Amino acid sequence: MLNDRALLARCTFPPAGTSVACAVSGGADSLTLLALAVAAGCQATAIHVDHGLRKDSGREADVVAAMALKLGAGFRSVKVTVGQGPNLEARARAARYAALPADVLTGHTADDQAETMLVNLLRGAASNGLSAMRPGLRRPILALRRHETEEFCAAMGLEVFHDPTNTDPRYIRNRVRHELLLLIAEISQRDPVPVLVRQADISRAEADFLDELATEIDPCDARSLAAAPIALARRAVRRWLSGDHPPDAATVERVLAVARGEAAATDVGDGLSVRRSHQRLTRVPTNPATSE
Repeated sequence: MLNDRALLARCTFPPAGTSVACAVSGGADSLTLLALAVAAGCQATAIHVDHGLRKDSGREADVVAAMALKLGAGFRSVKVTVGQGPNLEARARAARYAALPADVLTGHTADDQAETMLVNLLRGAASNGLSAMRPGLRRPILALRRHETEEFCAAMGLEVFHDPTNTDPRYIRNRVRHELLLLIAEISQRDPVPVLVRQADISRAEADFLDELATEIDPCDARSLAAAPIALARRAVRRWLSGDHPPDAATVERVLAVARGEAAATDVGDGLSVRRSHQRLTRVPTNPATSE
């Protein structure tokens, strides 16, 4: 049977005595996060976010409150409103993180890491997206497996809340979790999660190295940008244009075309265009007469 010491040796919790906020939904992963934070000697507070998307959402908060009391952790519940519109999963996640402290700890596991890599791959992500989630203090149980958190909760007698949305096939992550990963395992005759986690680590190290090299390129210097290795030029443009969301690949390529003199200007979204003048690139308000 797994115990907290064996699991803690693979975790990245801050030093004992540190006050930490843990995002706890009531599932096995987040309850394990909370239990191990307490076992690590942290002053842990469980924060439950009620999205109000199900009639029984209050039941989750009750479960988390009871488990926090059992573990000797604090508890706080926050209610958020998820607006109308497409991509409910993304909007709920945005509302959740807006309500949580910036330094909140999350219960993501190695299985979540593998799923994130595959989801990003299916969405057309490059190496940054294939890096998946960055390990560190914010994700202290990222090296653990989901079956381990389930076994740990059972051994600890923790009541686990099973969110029905986690099996809803309308969400791409659920299909990756319950269908794609199983198919990959069947085809490869091996557990794909360690392989995907290792690939994410490799992609992250390489992406970090290329990003560092790309800082030497002035994205506003058209000649330098056009002459730079394409992998670095793309990263320089991506960094230059990144705001709340990084630009897509097509936008980056259009900016590079402007740098090469193949176009005078191009739209980059958010009401802005990139324009070349005297071998300098500048961002200006979009002018339909000059942008492409």
